[in-house]
Order: sequence, then C-alpha cells, then structure tokens
Amino acid sequence: MKKLALAVSAVVLTSAAAGALAQSTDAAAPAAAPAATPAAEPASPHTFTANVSVVSDYRYRGLSQGNRRPAIQGGFDYAHESGFYIGNWNSSISWISDADKSVSAPIEMDFYGGYKNTFKVNELEFNYDVGALQYFYPGGYTSTRPYTTELYAGIGYGPVFLKYSQALTNLFGIPESKYSNYVDLSVNWPLNIWDLTLNAHVGYQTVQHVSGASYLDWKLGLTKDLGKGFSLALAYIGTNAKDSFYTNSYNHNVGNNTAWASLTKTF
Repeated sequence: MKKLALAVSAVVLTSAAAGALAQSTDAAAPAAAPAATPAAEPASPHTFTANVSVVSDYRYRGLSQGNRRPAIQGGFDYAHESGFYIGNWNSSISWISDADKSVSAPIEMDFYGGYKNTFKVNELEFNYDVGALQYFYPGGYTSTRPYTTELYAGIGYGPVFLKYSQALTNLFGIPESKYSNYVDLSVNWPLNIWDLTLNAHVGYQTVQHVSGASYLDWKLGLTKDLGKGFSLALAYIGTNAKDSFYTNSYNHNVGNNTAWASLTKTF
C-alpha cells in the first residue's frame, strides 16, 4: 500500500509539473506576427503622356504658322525608362494656303523619335538628346510639298540646353535649301516663387543657298504651373526676318515681333 501511495503521489506530482510547465510555456510564447504587407508592384518602365494647347499664335522658330491667328495643338508621347522615346504632335496652320490659295493643308503633323539620357563629368551631370523629326502636312498639292526631315542633337546642363537641327531635305519646300540648319539655345529657370519658370531662347535659322532667308529669332517669357496638369505661358517673341522673303499674301511679315500666350493641359 505504501508503494502504491508513493506511485500515486508521483503521478500526481508529475501531472502537476507538466501542467505548470505547459502554462509557463504558453505564457512565454510570443504573440503571432501580423500578416506581412504585400510588396508594392514595381514601377512600369513605360510612360504614356498626352497634351493639348490653345495658343494665341503658333510660332515656329519665331515665324507665325497661322497668319497671326490662334491655333489648337496637341500630341502624344511614349517614353521608356532606358531613354528611348517616340511621339506625335499636331497643330492647326494656314501658312501653306496663305502662300498658295490652290493648296488646302490646314494641319501640321510631326512624328519624332530618339534617345535621351544623362552623363557625368567630374561630378557635373549633363543631359543629352538625339533623334529624328518628320514634318508632315497632309493636303492637296499642285506642285512642291513642304514635307521636311531633320536630325537633331542637343546637350544641356541644369536649366540650359543647346540644340542643333540639320535638315536632310529641302526646308519646308524652299527650293535648293537642302541641308539647312537651326541652332537653338534655351534657358528654363525655375524662379521658386508662385510656381513660375523663366523662359528665354535665342535661335538662328540658316537657309542654304537662298539669299535673305536666314534669320535670328528670340523669346522671353514666363510659365505658370496652375496645378492638375494645367500651365499658362506668356512671352514676347521676335525675329529679324526680312520683309522681302517672309511677307505673305496678306502683306504680313510672319516674323514680326509679338506678345504671345498659351494654355496647356498635360495628361
């Protein structure tokens, strides 16, 4: 009986110890970790944008493309994170029919593609852009078409950018003007006040083999970021284009100095 009592006591003590150990183990066990937050999806390497503008006058290299009347413009762009891009830009125009009433060509369509990126020299970061641009003017023509193809290359540092454009064809239908070129120096300087950017530009259009056609153009203005993809720009644009070459059928020199404005929405 004594042995039996000892055995029973041992079983009871063992059970109690086991229960105490179990309770101690449960108390020491950490709380279950919360479910992990799903990792954010990686950013797409592709970027698609669009834009639409209303301008007081479509000025291209300082010259009015619509006989100093307002124009509607818009385009689409695709860019890859590698630096490759392609795009299309369009505008209402009248300069072709202003020069030849027998021609109906109210739209300019530009198609372009290229590559842009950055590089460093002694810790200074530069950006560059190289590409090709085709100017296309759909319409009915009795003779010369003004379609033009250009190659371009540019380099910039901070807000300053210098660009060179080389025509591979006659320049906008001007006879014997193949290999004309344009040099463009632009500055877009954020002012850090009222979301304003100062815009300054000077360019020189060389028209090969055509006396009196080459000219200088310039621009000085401000761009205001209105938020939600809207921007407003105001500028003063001018050229020294000669009356003898740049006066249209309405007796307007299309390079005359002018105040200019635009409202743009980017998507």
